[in-house]
Parts: sequence; structure tokens; C-alpha cells
Amino acid sequence: MSAVAGPIVDTRGRPVVDALVAWARRNGWTLSLIALLAVLLAFTKVINPSYGAPGIQGLAISVLPLALAAVAQAVCVIGGGIDLSIGSMMALTSVVAASQMKDQSEEFGVAVILAVLILGLIIGAVNGAVIVITRVPDIVVTLAMSFVWAGAALLVLKTPAGGSAQWLKDLVLGPAGFDWIPKAAVVLIVVVAVIWIPLRRSTVGLSIYAIGSDRLAAFRSGVAVGPTKVIAYATTGLFAALAGISLTASTGIGNPVPGPYTLMSVAAVVLGGVSLAGGRGGVFGPMIGVLILVLIQNDMAFLSLDPNLALVSQGLILIGVVMFGSLIQWRRSRR
Repeated sequence: MSAVAGPIVDTRGRPVVDALVAWARRNGWTLSLIALLAVLLAFTKVINPSYGAPGIQGLAISVLPLALAAVAQAVCVIGGGIDLSIGSMMALTSVVAASQMKDQSEEFGVAVILAVLILGLIIGAVNGAVIVITRVPDIVVTLAMSFVWAGAALLVLKTPAGGSAQWLKDLVLGPAGFDWIPKAAVVLIVVVAVIWIPLRRSTVGLSIYAIGSDRLAAFRSGVAVGPTKVIAYATTGLFAALAGISLTASTGIGNPVPGPYTLMSVAAVVLGGVSLAGGRGGVFGPMIGVLILVLIQNDMAFLSLDPNLALVSQGLILIGVVMFGSLIQWRRSRR
């Protein structure tokens, strides 16, 4: 008598196929972004047949600071806030690192990087503490603090200058053993995984999602809203510091002038599926969103089009994303 094998089930007793379908539904937006990224890469190869491993490495290096900035913004937005000082924090941490590492030993460079990471935590926590203490909206406080941190950056260096330890440059430049695997991409994945995954799965991470989803309900559930808000902004400051350090590593100098990283990080967060209302989303989607936004700019350059058209197209994409997200929310509310 032959036995009929039953369906393969996961650890929760569900058929594996059903589990995969449920996972795909939960991550449908991110999977769509990955598909769009694949299409853009294929299109890039068509319009520029010589685009290969060196192009991928250059893409990863140029994306690294913005991707870390997008992760910084995502953490803040998930907690129900927004940080308009990320670009200024990047400038401050970049110039501090570059000014202190110039003409110093490689070992001293390690101490500088650790100190700059602590600086990022502190200035991020200051942003959060001011918001909690004053109860002024996040957007107002962080806009004001952006001028503070930008001014502090100019006090450190008035013009682009400084230097970088060689080991820091080697960490992000070039391939990681295989031409198609850039070191910058490996650094991005490792850094985000080491910091975000433990935080996301911790009580603090759940609290960040809770206050972003419903602050009052989180408070009634026993969540320490104020301290959690400060921790969220401190984490944002840490990732902003990592973004600033990556700028110094890739360019070899520090630039006191904030780039377009703040607004681009918000754009990547929106494109990456993080709800601006807070409490929903992750950091992987914004990282893919950054790649898409940068690839659009690169493809415009390959086609010899006006670079301003790239900004127009990015804006149209974001409008479409916001409208589509609003439509989904409206349909859910009608059920």
C-alpha cells in the first residue's frame, strides 16, 4: 500500500507555496521595484553597450552616500517624523572626518571614524531631543537644525579640503574579489544589515514602528514615546554620519556644502514604499529606489538629453507613486 506524500509545509504548518504567496503579497512593492531596476539595467545596456563591470562599480560608489542617507531618512519616517537636516549632518561629519584624517596615520584614522560615528549619534539625538522637549513639528525643528549643522560644517572647513585614510578609500573603491561585485555595494549591505536588522527585531525597533503607526495607541500600550523618538533620530544621525564618511572615502576630501541628499533621500523613501504617515515600510525599498533614481539620471546622460529632464522624470515618478499609494489606501478604507 503506497503512502501519498502530503504538501510541504513551513514551520508554522502552512504549505510552502501559500507561505511564498503571502510573502510576495507583503513585499509586492519591493519586488516591483526590483523588476523595474532590472528593466532599467537592461535598458542601460541597450543604449550603452560598453556598460559593464566598471559601470556597475561606478554606480555603486556614486549611490553609496545617497543610499545611506535614504536609510537614515527611512528610519526617521517610519517613526512618524522627517529629517530635513540629513544633508547638513552628512556635510558636518564628512568635513570633521576629512580634516582630522589629513596627513595622519592609518591607525589614527580608525579612531577618527569611531569618533565621527559617535558624533552622528549625538547630533541625531539632539534633533530628537529638541523635537520631544519643544513639541514643535519635526519638519520645523529639523529644517532649523539643518542651518545649525551646515554652519558648523563651514566652521570646520570653509572649502572642500582635508584627506582620507587609505584603508577607508580601499574599503569602498574597486571590486570585492569579482569585477561585478563592487566593494561599495558590499559595504552598504553589511552596514545596513548589522545595524538595522537587530534594531528592527528589538523592542526598540517595534516601538519605533508603533509610535509611527499610532503615537497615542503606543503611549497607552506602555511605549516610552519620547525616548523612542530620540533613539530613532539618533539612528538617523548614525546613518547620516556613515553617509558623510562614505563621501570622504569616495572623494578623498570633505565638502562643507550640503548636497541634494536631503530631498533625494525623501524621494527614495517615497519611491521605496515607506509611508510618510509613519509606521509602515523598511529600508530595503528605499535603497532600491536610490538605484532607480540614479540610473534614470545616468540613462539621460547616455542619451545626451538635458539633465534637467531627469529631475522632471523623477518628479513625475514620485507623483505617480504617491497617487498610486493614495489609491490603494482609499480602496482599503472602502472595504
